Amino acid sequence: MTATQVTLQEPAHALTLQDVRGVASTAASTSPVDSEPGSPQQARVFRVQEQWNNPKKNVYKLASVFLAFINCGMNDASYGALLPSLQPYYNINYTTVSLIFLTPFAGYATAALVSNPLHVRLGRRGIAVLGTLPRIIAYLVLSFHPPYPVVVVIYGLVGLGIGLVDAGWNAWVGNLSAANELLGFMHGFYGLGATIAPLIVSALVERAGKGWFTFYYVMVGLVALEFATTLATFWTDTGAKFREENESSGEEKGGARAAVGKKVTWICSAFLLAYVGTEVTLGGWIIEFMRQIRHGEPFPSGLTATGFWLGITLGRVVLGFVTPRIGEKIAVSAYLLLSMGMELIFWLVPQFVVSAVAVGLLGFFMGPLFPASIVATTKILPQRLHVAAIGISASIGGIGAAVLPFGVGAVAQKAGVQTLQPIVLGLIAVLLGVWLTLPRIPRHAHAD
Repeated sequence: MTATQVTLQEPAHALTLQDVRGVASTAASTSPVDSEPGSPQQARVFRVQEQWNNPKKNVYKLASVFLAFINCGMNDASYGALLPSLQPYYNINYTTVSLIFLTPFAGYATAALVSNPLHVRLGRRGIAVLGTLPRIIAYLVLSFHPPYPVVVVIYGLVGLGIGLVDAGWNAWVGNLSAANELLGFMHGFYGLGATIAPLIVSALVERAGKGWFTFYYVMVGLVALEFATTLATFWTDTGAKFREENESSGEEKGGARAAVGKKVTWICSAFLLAYVGTEVTLGGWIIEFMRQIRHGEPFPSGLTATGFWLGITLGRVVLGFVTPRIGEKIAVSAYLLLSMGMELIFWLVPQFVVSAVAVGLLGFFMGPLFPASIVATTKILPQRLHVAAIGISASIGGIGAAVLPFGVGAVAQKAGVQTLQPIVLGLIAVLLGVWLTLPRIPRHAHAD
């Protein structure tokens, strides 16, 4: 966000850079008396929103962020695609193999604690470095197919890197003009990465007969490219610049402490915990469900996971333009009700093709939920709390991605993988209940 501010006697809302001239001329003609505190028409502070292409360097920043989210999607979707290979390779059961979902918990939790302090000290340039280096190290270790305890532990570094990237880039894009659409595209690229990851794993493992670890050769190269591009495009986004842009004013101070005290932070955190947990649980266990319960062959079963992530991708891009027109509160409630309908079809109709179509549509309607929750946070909370609040929420969402798939694996070990369906249905119902507790969402972003 640019630090430019102007004053007017109108309700506060976000302005784009094109609005500055008109606002400035209006502000210049305003009587000084009207701007005095306590007057009937007390001045409001407007913040100027950057756009995706203004200043022009934002185009390159967005391109690097989109690559980062492709890599995050590939990572998250790879778990489910690799499960059938990891089990025989290490000769382990469902519960043990599910530990790869659980250990990123430590990384996500750490990211939730350090995201805001890192922004203050190092700026977004620091996030570009510390969000990528832990993943490069982890993927290098995994590419040497170490003993399984090492595999489990090293995923903690993956969780740390993705947690920092998730928090930092969601907060930055969420503060741009047309945030719903841009976040839809950004998370659409996450879905694109999640769509192609099972295809890459299937091509390497099922078709070419390579080891599961060869997938991480690809990931090392892609995350190294992410490191170079994000560092180059965010090089001038230092800690000093971030502090200038997010300088606190008034009685309420910015930062993690203020964000923690906001009810909205915890509502969105609970929502993302359940949402990301549901998304990764489905993506992680759908292949095994289709093989064991729907009796599918390995390759077609892998394609159902691709269909789910492709649905998420399309939903984020297409419905990202629908959501702001009908409002986040109503739109997300409708998407959740439609998701429950698709989940019931997926569960109750025991046909492979019907299940594959239903899970693709389930992904489509679930796709815009994450971006919409980020936009809601930026509209309800003041800008100076966005990084801290979104960092906490996104990192807690990552915790859901770690804990819930592990829990499903533990239950599947005892009762079978068919328990996936009632668990997912219950989680979607929880999502709807949590979402309805949000206060009214303003039409425009919150002004400081």
